[in-house]
Order: sequence, then C-alpha cells, then structure tokens
Amino acid sequence: MSDRGAAMVALERVASGGNRDTATRAVAVERPVAIEVNGLGYAVLMATPADLADLGVGFALTERLIDGASDVIDIDVHAAQQGDVLRLTVAPALAERVVARVRHRTSDSSCGLCGIENLEQALRPLPRVTADWTGDAAAIFRAYAALGEHQALNRATGAVHAAAACTEEGAIRLVREDVGRHNAFDKLIGAMARAREGWDGGFALLTSRCSFELVEKAVLSGCPMLATISAPTSLALERARTAGLPLHTLVRGDALLAST
Repeated sequence: MSDRGAAMVALERVASGGNRDTATRAVAVERPVAIEVNGLGYAVLMATPADLADLGVGFALTERLIDGASDVIDIDVHAAQQGDVLRLTVAPALAERVVARVRHRTSDSSCGLCGIENLEQALRPLPRVTADWTGDAAAIFRAYAALGEHQALNRATGAVHAAAACTEEGAIRLVREDVGRHNAFDKLIGAMARAREGWDGGFALLTSRCSFELVEKAVLSGCPMLATISAPTSLALERARTAGLPLHTLVRGDALLAST
C-alpha cells in the first residue's frame, strides 16, 4: 500500500447508546490530478495519488492518445498544495492526435455533449477483440476468492476499487487500487503496458459495476474477457457485444452472469 494512498484521520465515534469518543483510522486519499499531454491541459481526475505514472500511461492508451507505452517519452509528477500535476510527453508523431482530442474535449466541456460530431466522439467505433478467452467460470470464482488478499489499500480504508489482471486459470498477477473505478483500471492497464506485459489469455476482474467506459478500456487494452462484481449497464452490454468482448458480471463466490 502506497503511503500516498491513505491518511490517518481522527474522527468522532458515536455509539448507539450515545457515548462518544475519538477514533483514529485510515481514510483513502482523494486529490485532483491534472493531466497534461505535450504541455496541453487534457483532464482533471479525482484520484488516489499513488501509481500515477501507471495512471498516466493507461489513461493515454484508453483515450487513444498513444498506441503503446513506448510512445511516452517522459512522465513527470509534480505534487502541489491543491493536487497533483501529471505531465506526459508523447512522441512528436502523435502530436496532432493529441491536439485534435484536446479540441474535442474543450468543445465537450464548454457546452456539454452537443451535436452529432460530439456524439460520434463519445461513442467512437471500437476494434474487435482478437484474443480468445478459453477459461471457465471456475477461474473467475478462484480470482474472486483471492482478490481480497491483494487489496491492501481497501483493507485499510474500505473505500477504494481494485482492478486485477488474472491468468486464464484465475491466479491474480497484478492489482491496482484507486478511489475511482476508471482510474484503477487505467492504472492496471498502464502498469502492464510499462512492464511490456500482455493479457496472455487471462482476464480482468474489477470491483465495480460494468459501465461502458470500462468495457471500452478492456477492449482497447486487448483484454480477452472482463469480469465485474456488480451489474452491467445496457450500453456496456451493447458495446461489449459489438466488439466481441465476453462479459461476466455480478460475480459472487457461487454465481455470476455471463454475456458473450
């Protein structure tokens, strides 16, 4: 657990009988993280300020700003009083792509999601999933049973999501945690990309509902299958089917829902 992931805070504890005392406990750190790409302000995320280099690379990949971790020339994290600034420098060949996306994001933030062009940007076509997942439900149950052992920050705070990369057999390879479910998955994707690790027939297990953004991140990272512990949305199901991504949702110790 990173020392930037949790902070000790004194809180007043009130018992049902009316007694009061002071309790000191760990709480998850949540801070603004401003992401700059090639000197351009791109986004501000509310995130846990740990593993920020992983977050930067994963975010850039799933925003389609880069094609791989090797496209990132430099990463700089600057901690300010108000939050953190995460600066990415990407390859010159991708500069125009970055400028184009910044232009669209500026339009989105100024007037909301308005017009056909912005709707098309929100639901850009996804590539088809080419990696086959040949595992079975037993592997998902094994990963689910083991996940808690890998959630150090959540054990301490009870307030963060986890994203886990699992082998085809259900062994957990790597976990990233964050107050935001999107951030946790981006951190995991970025950590794998920086380590030059692929999914190798495995799958992702997320401690969150299955939203369409998480489906898109899974597809864009080349993940063969996505499992979540909560329910999917209608758009998540639609986007997964279009891309050919198998989904397993409402994962529990003895049951799950499958959608292929």
